[in-house]
Order: sequence, then C-alpha cells, then structure tokens
Amino acid sequence: MSAPHHTSARDQARATAHTASLRFGYGTNGLTDLRLDDALTLLADLGYDGVGLTLDHMHLDPLAPDLAARTARVARRLGDLGLGVTVETGARYVLDPRRKHGPSLLDPDPDGRAARTRLLIRAVQVAADLGAHAVHCFSGTTPGDLPTTDTTAVWKRLEESLTPVLDAAATARVPLAIEPEPGHLLATLADFHHLRRLLGDPGPHLLGLTLDIGHCQCLEPAPPADCVRDAAPWLRHVQIEDMRRGVHEHLPFGDGEIDFPPALETLAATGYQGLTVVELPRHSHAGPELARSSIEFLRSRTGTKGEPAP
Repeated sequence: MSAPHHTSARDQARATAHTASLRFGYGTNGLTDLRLDDALTLLADLGYDGVGLTLDHMHLDPLAPDLAARTARVARRLGDLGLGVTVETGARYVLDPRRKHGPSLLDPDPDGRAARTRLLIRAVQVAADLGAHAVHCFSGTTPGDLPTTDTTAVWKRLEESLTPVLDAAATARVPLAIEPEPGHLLATLADFHHLRRLLGDPGPHLLGLTLDIGHCQCLEPAPPADCVRDAAPWLRHVQIEDMRRGVHEHLPFGDGEIDFPPALETLAATGYQGLTVVELPRHSHAGPELARSSIEFLRSRTGTKGEPAP
C-alpha cells in the first residue's frame, strides 16, 4: 500500500487554474437521516450544484404509489433550488428487505432479474421527469448458479437484463451510466468496454459510464487521473470520495490516499459537463457536517467559491 501523497502548492495552483468549471453534488445515500426536502435545502445552502438522488424508501420511493406526482414535486423543488440531478439506483434493500442490492441484473431467478430490470426502467422514467442527465446502475455480483469458468453465460445474462433498460433510455433520451463496482461482475474499466462491445457499442449517448474516483484508487492499475483520461469519451456520471489501494471503503476526503488535484484537473480538461457527486453512503450519521466539509475540500482544490443557490 502506498503512502498518502502530499500535494505541493505548485501542483494545487496548477489544478485550480483548470477546475473551476466542475459541478459538484452530494449523494442522498449519505443523507438518509434527513427528509429529502431537508437534504436538498441543505445542499443548496452549502453551494452544491446538484444531487445524486438514490431512489429509496426514504427518498422518492420508486415502488410507492403516486410516483409521477411525487417526482413532479421533487422536480419543482430542484428547480426552485437551482440543483441539477443524477438518478442513482444503488439503494441497498429497495427490492428485497433481506438481501443487500438484491435481486441484481444477474440473479439466478429470472423473476428477480426482471424485477431489477423493471426498477431501472422506472428509474429512467423518473430521470426523464426530473430532467436528470443520467441514470446510474451497476451489474451485481457473479451469481452462484453458473460455473465460475462459464464467463460467456454470465455476461450474456447481463446483456439480456440490460437490453430493455437501454431501450427505455433511448426512448426517454436519458443515458444509462453503468458503474464498475469492486467485487461485481463489471468491476473495472476493461469490464465496461467488454460489455459495451457485447451490446454492439450503442454509443455514450445511450450506454455511458459512471466513474468512481475512489474505485480507481482501489483497484485500477492506473492512477485515478489516468483513469479519468481514459474514460473521458464515455463519462456520463462521476462519483468521488477518498479511498485506499486495495480496500473498498468510501472515506471522507483526507482519510485516504488519493491525490485529488491531478484527477480533478484531468476531469475538467475532458470537458465533462455532468455532476461530480460525493459518495459517502455509510456516513449518514454525520451527513450534514460531511456535506459541509466535503464542499470546502473540493472548493480548496478547484479555486471555486461555490455561492449558495438563491
């Protein structure tokens, strides 16, 4: 494990000269102790540009009645606060109260896979109604019902589960942004490109990428800045937090090993226009304070003042 990198004043000045255009958000999965309206108001007051909205039972429940009407109210509130939005679908128990992230797109049970596909299609519609710039998702872990040597079958299952979601995304004109997740079938940038080719390369306007900067530090062979550069043509959503090499644990900024100025400078240089969302899903107990300290950290690395929304 490498030692933490200490950024020089010259490096920081170089980064801040290029990164003022980045737009920062905070994930509601790190604010689950707050009502959604309170969370949105907090983020606007702190000067965030947007929100990563995880559809869950406490925040715009995708399975409760009157979803369209509730979504319309959230859309109006986002507009009033001047917040952009990405729809995220990583709620832990939204489909099954006993299985974390279950069922997945790879579930052994066809009905389970279909339930996840339906949830993602519903998320696409919510995203369209909110004016979101992407819908985030992930593959799920490799199921136990297939031989570990039969990689063709498991990737085929993912392809079949995602195809109806991509059809819905094409109709709604909202790109899907799949995330390489440590421990999942689709865990790395190379895995994303494998899926893209399996699906006939539908293009980043339809099948894009969620890049988690911490995950790059955790398991990609290249440094985070290089990952950002390589991923640039497909970027539709970015998540950010600190992390250590080889340990999948989302950490507050400064608690891990990431050298942020080069990664942020590279991200800005790509021309990325979406949100860069702080992802601290296990820190809701300190959510308001971490939302404040996180935006202060990011401003200090980008030279932005981050005026609160009117």
